[in-house]
Amino acid sequence: MSHLNSLDTELIQELGGFTEDDLDVRFTPKECRTLQPSLPEEGVELDPHVRDCVQTYIREWLIVNRKTQGSSETFGFQKIGSRKDFHKTLQKQMFESEALECPEHSPQTGPCSLRVLCDVSGKGPLTACDFNLRSLQPDPRLDSLLLQVSAEDFERQNEEARRSNRQAELFALCPSVDEEDAVEIRPVPECPKEHLGNRILVKLLTLKFEIEIEPLFVSIALYDVKERKKISENFHCDLNSDQFKGFLRAHTPSVAASSQARSAVFSVTYPSSDIYLVVKIEKVLQQGEIGDCAEPYVAIKESDGGKSKDKTEKLKLQAESFCQRLGKYRMPFAWAPLSLNSFFNISTLDREVTDAEAMVGRNSMGERRTLSQPRGLSERALSLEENGLGSNFKATSRTISSFFKQEGDRLSDEDLFKFLADYKRSSSLQRRVKSIPGFLKLEISPAPDTLSCCLTPELLPVIPFPENRTRPHKEILEFPIREVYVPHTVYRNLLYVYPQRLNFANKLASARNITVKIQFMSGEDASNALPVIFGKSNGPEFLPEVYTAITYHNKSPDFYEEVKIKLPAKLTVSHHLLFTFYHISCQQKQGASVETLLGYSWLPILLNERLQTGSYCLPIALEKLPPNYSMHSAEKVPLQNPPIKWAEGHKGVFNIEVQAVSSVHTQDSHLEKFFTLCHALESQVTFPLRVLDQKVSEAALEHELKLSIICLNSSRLEPLVLFLHLVLDKLFQLSVQSLVIAGQTANFSQFAFESVVAIANSLHNSKDLRKDQHGRNCLLASYVHYVFRLPEPHRDLLKSGSSTSVPDPRYHTYGRTSAATVSSKLLQARVMSSSNPDLAGTHSTDNDQVTAIMSAKVADRTCNRMSYYSTGNNDAPNSSSAPRPASKKHFHEELALQMVVSTGMVRETVFKYAWFFFELLVKSMAQYVHNTEKQDHFRKTRFSDRFKDDIMTIVNVVTSEIAALLVKPQKENEQAEKVNISLAFFLYDLLSLMDRSFVFDLIRRYCNQLAAKLNSLPTLISMRLEFLRVLCSHEHYLNLNLFFMNADPAPSSPCPSISSQNSSSGCSLQDQKIASMFDLTPEYRQEHFLTGLLFTELAAALDAEGEGVLKVQRKAVSAIYSLLSSHDLDPRCAKPEVKVKVTALYLPLVGIILDALPQLYDFTAADARGGKNRSSISDEEQEGGSTIHQNVALAIAGNHFNLKTSGTILTSLPYKQCNLLSADTTRNLMICFLWIMKNAEQHLIQKWIADLPSMQLNRILDLLFICVSCFEYKGKQSSDRVSTQVLQKSRDVKARLEEALLRGEGARGEMMRRCRAPGNDRFPGLSENLRWKKGQTHWRQANEKLDKTKAELDQEALVSGNLATEANLIILDIQENIIQASSALDWKDSLLGGVLRVLVNSLSCDQSTTYLTHCFATLRALIAKFGDLLFEEEVEQCADLCQRMLQHCGSSMDVTRSQACATLYMLMRFSFGAISNFARVKMQVTMSLASLVGKAQDFNEEHLRRSLRTILAYAEEDAAMQATLFPVQVEELLCNLNSILYDTVKMREFQEDPEMLMDLMYRIAKSYQTSPDLRLTWLQNMAEKHTKRKHYTEAAMCLVHAAALVAEYLSMLEDHTYLPVGSVSFQNISSNVLEESAVSDDTLSPDEDGVCSGRYFTDSGLVGLLEQAAELFSTGGLYETVNEVYKLVIPILEARRDFRKLTSTHSKLQKAFDSIISKGHKRMFGTYFRVGFYGSKFGDLDEQEFVYKEPAITKLPEISHRLEGFYGQCFGAEFVEVIKDSTPVDKTKLDPNKAYIQITFVEPYFDEYEMKDRMTYFEKNFNLRRFMYTTPFTLEGRPRGELQEQHQRNTVLTTSHAFPYIKTRIRIIQKEEFVLTPIEVAIEDMKKKTLQLAVAINQEPPDAKMLQMVLQGSVGATVNQGPLEVAQVFLAEIPADPKLYRHHNKLRLCFKEFIMRCGEAVEKNKHLITAEQREYQQELKKNYSKLRENLRPMMERKIPELYKPLFRVESQKRDSFHRSSFRKCDTQLSQGS
Repeated sequence: MSHLNSLDTELIQELGGFTEDDLDVRFTPKECRTLQPSLPEEGVELDPHVRDCVQTYIREWLIVNRKTQGSSETFGFQKIGSRKDFHKTLQKQMFESEALECPEHSPQTGPCSLRVLCDVSGKGPLTACDFNLRSLQPDPRLDSLLLQVSAEDFERQNEEARRSNRQAELFALCPSVDEEDAVEIRPVPECPKEHLGNRILVKLLTLKFEIEIEPLFVSIALYDVKERKKISENFHCDLNSDQFKGFLRAHTPSVAASSQARSAVFSVTYPSSDIYLVVKIEKVLQQGEIGDCAEPYVAIKESDGGKSKDKTEKLKLQAESFCQRLGKYRMPFAWAPLSLNSFFNISTLDREVTDAEAMVGRNSMGERRTLSQPRGLSERALSLEENGLGSNFKATSRTISSFFKQEGDRLSDEDLFKFLADYKRSSSLQRRVKSIPGFLKLEISPAPDTLSCCLTPELLPVIPFPENRTRPHKEILEFPIREVYVPHTVYRNLLYVYPQRLNFANKLASARNITVKIQFMSGEDASNALPVIFGKSNGPEFLPEVYTAITYHNKSPDFYEEVKIKLPAKLTVSHHLLFTFYHISCQQKQGASVETLLGYSWLPILLNERLQTGSYCLPIALEKLPPNYSMHSAEKVPLQNPPIKWAEGHKGVFNIEVQAVSSVHTQDSHLEKFFTLCHALESQVTFPLRVLDQKVSEAALEHELKLSIICLNSSRLEPLVLFLHLVLDKLFQLSVQSLVIAGQTANFSQFAFESVVAIANSLHNSKDLRKDQHGRNCLLASYVHYVFRLPEPHRDLLKSGSSTSVPDPRYHTYGRTSAATVSSKLLQARVMSSSNPDLAGTHSTDNDQVTAIMSAKVADRTCNRMSYYSTGNNDAPNSSSAPRPASKKHFHEELALQMVVSTGMVRETVFKYAWFFFELLVKSMAQYVHNTEKQDHFRKTRFSDRFKDDIMTIVNVVTSEIAALLVKPQKENEQAEKVNISLAFFLYDLLSLMDRSFVFDLIRRYCNQLAAKLNSLPTLISMRLEFLRVLCSHEHYLNLNLFFMNADPAPSSPCPSISSQNSSSGCSLQDQKIASMFDLTPEYRQEHFLTGLLFTELAAALDAEGEGVLKVQRKAVSAIYSLLSSHDLDPRCAKPEVKVKVTALYLPLVGIILDALPQLYDFTAADARGGKNRSSISDEEQEGGSTIHQNVALAIAGNHFNLKTSGTILTSLPYKQCNLLSADTTRNLMICFLWIMKNAEQHLIQKWIADLPSMQLNRILDLLFICVSCFEYKGKQSSDRVSTQVLQKSRDVKARLEEALLRGEGARGEMMRRCRAPGNDRFPGLSENLRWKKGQTHWRQANEKLDKTKAELDQEALVSGNLATEANLIILDIQENIIQASSALDWKDSLLGGVLRVLVNSLSCDQSTTYLTHCFATLRALIAKFGDLLFEEEVEQCADLCQRMLQHCGSSMDVTRSQACATLYMLMRFSFGAISNFARVKMQVTMSLASLVGKAQDFNEEHLRRSLRTILAYAEEDAAMQATLFPVQVEELLCNLNSILYDTVKMREFQEDPEMLMDLMYRIAKSYQTSPDLRLTWLQNMAEKHTKRKHYTEAAMCLVHAAALVAEYLSMLEDHTYLPVGSVSFQNISSNVLEESAVSDDTLSPDEDGVCSGRYFTDSGLVGLLEQAAELFSTGGLYETVNEVYKLVIPILEARRDFRKLTSTHSKLQKAFDSIISKGHKRMFGTYFRVGFYGSKFGDLDEQEFVYKEPAITKLPEISHRLEGFYGQCFGAEFVEVIKDSTPVDKTKLDPNKAYIQITFVEPYFDEYEMKDRMTYFEKNFNLRRFMYTTPFTLEGRPRGELQEQHQRNTVLTTSHAFPYIKTRIRIIQKEEFVLTPIEVAIEDMKKKTLQLAVAINQEPPDAKMLQMVLQGSVGATVNQGPLEVAQVFLAEIPADPKLYRHHNKLRLCFKEFIMRCGEAVEKNKHLITAEQREYQQELKKNYSKLRENLRPMMERKIPELYKPLFRVESQKRDSFHRSSFRKCDTQLSQGS
């Protein structure tokens, strides 16, 4: 591994080499909040425990770093945020799409001129060119275009231009890697620091009452009502004026600055809506109840004027005298609550913890947050910053305007909580408690992180503390409602005393106004009162005594005092609290003193050496206390002489509570015992030792210590966490300390180790403690990182002065042979008795008897004597470690040993939380190396062999642990992943410490062992990937891979550069060598260990199948991506020559990516994505995706007969079903590919390409094709989604939600599903609309856009624009390489096509001008080089190319335009030179333009016209071509193009009038009747437009016409029976299709050059058009037609034997027929209207009539509104009028200045014979040419009249084509009218009624409502103009005119049938009605009978003339002959009239 000598020394230098002094062990001073650290008072000899605590709190952090560490992790580029400035170095790329956003040319709207409309329908030839091209000014031209340059020079110039000004780092432009995969990021733990909750700054501004007569004292504190707990200490504040302060001068000896604070910083760890700020106000004691003293405040108003003024003065004087006399006593006065609910916006506090984890657990360095708070807690702590305290918690002023009077008998906290609870419920306290009007103004705001001039609760100044002091702020100590798990880091030692209640009820009369004096005594003398009690406001900082407030005349008062005491660091038994009780006389009596002594009580501070805290009920001694009283507690004083006189017979009468807030006193018995015993070992103590309430002899010390170690874990979690640092330090100390106790050597290693394991387990398992993303407990992580240091063994400690010398044992605590035997015994270890201490086989016999049970609880595993081990030396003879004295056990060796020999649960836990022990090992090894200066030694000898064996054993065990976890049935994958990553980090760290070959060996073992044990491939790959990913993030990763490759098999010079060898003769060996550089060969894996492993995993992941593969593939790609990203951004790799070398290491990745080609997400064909893998996609969709090269596509589909024989590359493909990669994974893989291609040695790439078989080259081109679409610029709108890599976790959650909602396919799948209009591939326009642009799901857009500013969006657009440009330029470079390298090859092999496909694809994407300039240059070079091939072979590509070039000729960017013109001109010129292929190019350019103008919305004809002019200029300036016909032909072509553009302008005008637009397109298409390609293009354009307007049937018809056109030409070319015979075969689909028949030979012969050469003029093209038509028919609901279409398709498919397609075709037919059956009559077809235009304004439309087809159920007002609106816009609303009726329009009566539109609803009209064929609903709505509408009139001219005068005109219209057609309005070509006489109208009416009845009767199932409705209308009594009236008018008497006889008779027969039907209906109704409708039925029946009776005489009257005998036959016949033509006569009559 270490043959570094053959490497490039300078490059190693470049990469920072292997710095041997890689480690950096550094002491960093602890950050201290205060100016001086908090320390105990000076000059005191401290206890060892206090000394240790203080030492721990002030000592520096010890941090081990590696000097270059982190430089590989994306080298500060993304981490440190220099990315912010990075964008400033980028050029802004110009994109067409963004240039268009500036509204230069909006399509014309507003009133259009009349001229336009007239012209449009002008029938002149379409080539009439309005615009003369020559009148325009051409664009500037490219000078070099017409110069004759050799192809080689041209290519060279292009390359130079391309290479200049490029972006150096590709990855700088890419989104950084997804955090979720970035397992290699090991968050630096948060530095342990003092816990601060959410800090609130409360400022007290003013306090005012109605009268101001005396000083008042304010204190505030926070209370939590729900928890019934006071949650902060008191803050005292003096808001009095100087005058009132003067009243008390006698009682204030001095005033400290700190006591003048008026603002407090409260800390709240657990905010809730139940927190109240309670303000209490006291006053100086005076005579009288509280109520009496408060009376003046209520009664007197300042506003009362003079009288009150006198009162106030009097009161003021009175107050002054009280102050002087009783100034040091207080009485309660008033209080007020203030809810902080509004400040803690709790809405989100109770979110579930999972959110919190996402928010808190993830970021390692973040907001100021407590380390390891309970997860819920830290989330709450955060949520304030996010919600409450952040948003609506500005500084708010609050005013309290009324106070509650204090009740003398309800002063306790209990009472206060009751009050607050009531107040919270109803604010109803006011009624029960007297209130005092007053005014306290406060300001509450979030406290800033740094607050100037602030004091801690111990009154230490906090940084920054300015010299010029202002009033300070005070930090108020919090008493959190629940545990806060933050280890102590500052010295704090406070005691709070709360006197609560005194019961003197039976005491003598003198005890009424009682106060308690409280002192902290260090002895019994009065002078021993220590000044350690914190003062209140406006006084000294510390006081020796305080008095409680007094309740007037109350013998059992409640107290609410809080006495805060600063505890001395060294406490002795003499320290105690002394309470003295006094009665205070308020009245001044002559000579009497103010205080009368009532008694004493006391509380010793220490009990059994331990701080006393809790609640006590103390007795009171009534006389002076005896000496030495303080040695005992007040309850247990031994009998004295004389005896002490007690109140209430020594019963407890005084309740107090004592609480400590201390970082010295543990207040936990287990910890207390442990620390005491530890100190007993360290310092000289006298035995027996007092430990809590037991005495420990020296002999029992070892046993007791072991017990206490074991019990450590039983202590409560909170104290354990608070003292965690100290506990762990002590345990580690014990594990290496050699101890001799009572002459015996004691060994605590194993106990200490097991205790550490137990603690680690508790901390990890606690729900309340935070973990980081690798599952590491944050407390332990920060302990190891900052606090842990090697234990420094004290000198050998021999207890009890025994002088026996102890022999020096070896470092190991257990006898052992070698690690090998240990590891072999490891398995047994699990089974062996846990009390067997010795796993090595040698001494076990002796030990069998030694297993003794020490206590019922614990088996001592190491009760063997140490001396026993010293006899044998088990060190192997070759061991490198010399024997060491006993005191020098090395921590890392001891720890490793303990890990190896642990058993049972301990062992399980060790490996579960292995990370902790690994990090301890690494840090201790680092310190060991640092301390022993072994850095200069060879790494091999740094550590002993035994230690290495242990490490190897540990790695083996952990690996098997991982495997075991993964194969467990209850899959513990997450746990396994964590352990796996821990192991990876461990080896990662070892690489910097140990011999690297040793570590590599460990890595190899790991990989093999895992592979041997796991059977699930994805899991295995996933594990190994994460493992390798961590290792590869090592800062010396590149050096570790020894990668300096030589392209020469026998290196002659130290580093032969590749380029120098390329010049040598390329022997075949050399070529093979180069080819193999791009493959993952065994040699490569040997030479480049880590990278080889990583690539192997990647290849395996891409090949894998089964559950969870996608995730594994993402991981694999992400690992490589982040690795390359880190190289790219590494300043050490910035030099190009270094980058070339680095890239060489990654060449095999190219091979892997090419092999994965079929799996890549195809960004180009969104619709080729349906199922999970391609083979499940139906075949036509397969073709849709056939942007992947055909060979590959076929291989994927499983047809392997089309493969070329070259190479075995695809052998694996044909039968393999590939898993498709996701878009992100594919994109990342592509970036890696492009990076390699960009940075690799270009000569090498060229050589490699030159040797590749064309099959492989095609794969590269396929890859590039996908690449182009992958890196398409998405524009500013979605630049925030350029990458779908969701960086913020919130987005990740959304993505998961999306996945869930959309059945695991993500939004992508959903979009795909929506877009699947099958067959889109043949309909380029459709798929363009449907190509999925990322993030078009609304909510995603909204959410992600909200949080970005405009500047950020601009910046992202800038970066993504540069990425798009750079990626495409790299693709262009590769193509150039392919073009150059393969010039020698035979290009026929579709290679040119491949290159062109990629170029055309890139031109169709949104590209920057930079790229386009280079791309067009390459194209020109291609045209120059391969012109002939281009026009001969690549016809389709050529057509696409023309279209793209024309598109860019219309660009708004001048640069792009001039490049596109030049290229197009070159194309024309070369095609002219080449075998005069110009006709074809002309054809293609013309078609492209036609297609372009038909489809593109945003396309600008001005720019295009300018470009045409430029091309013309080129032709005129081209001297070489002047002699030929070329210039003339160019001009002719350009004129043609111009005329097409002219049509386009017209189309623009009618953008708003769909009918007119279609007419125009129809006409343009018609004008190309002679040029099938162009007609086809225009038909497709029309289809496109129809589809956009949802006219699916018309769109389908356009395609049917197109198909018929193709069929015509195909039948001319080839005579196949399976092909349709021209357009005749299409008649069943539509009778209109015949117009496509190629009428005569002069139209065109298809084999003429350039004609019918498009992709559609083939069998496949025909099938494609028809299939699309079928789909559209199906969408439009014409299912019957679908069948007709497929009738033409099926024979072709059968002839092709394409059974797959046949399957899908028949399934579609089945669907169509199913739809017919299921939808039946529910189907809706069009609605038809006749629209007539009248008025000269309409130009040629004047007097034209059309039938319009509108969507089903369109109402007349809708179409009327639409047309009126549109023409109103054209001519102005006042000039347009809609004619409301349908009578014939009289032109003479119309206003010539107006435009009139007449709209009439028409219905399809069929003759009776037709009705026989049109059976179904569909047939009655398809193929319609005749329509009818009726107009009622009377001869007088009114529309309506009496029955006998009501005539009716029926108008039948015939259109020029049948509906549906390729447009939605068709001209009317014929109009017939016939008039019905009144009696004929009556006959029609009766027929209709009878038919209605018949239908209602025969309806199945019967519909009673319908039947009754029809009946009611027929037999109802009051029907106006009903049947009876009709009969009375026409049948009452026989008509006079014989002509009417027949009609009379007909009507009579109608009535007969009618009455018969009525009878049937009444009968049927009888069976349908319900019981309650009986009466109704009776009524109906009665009406029916009445009607029948009334009609009978009329029905029975026959006209005798009609029934005469038969002898007048002839005349009758003739007459009847006339009658039969009655209508026609009538028509002639009416026309004559």
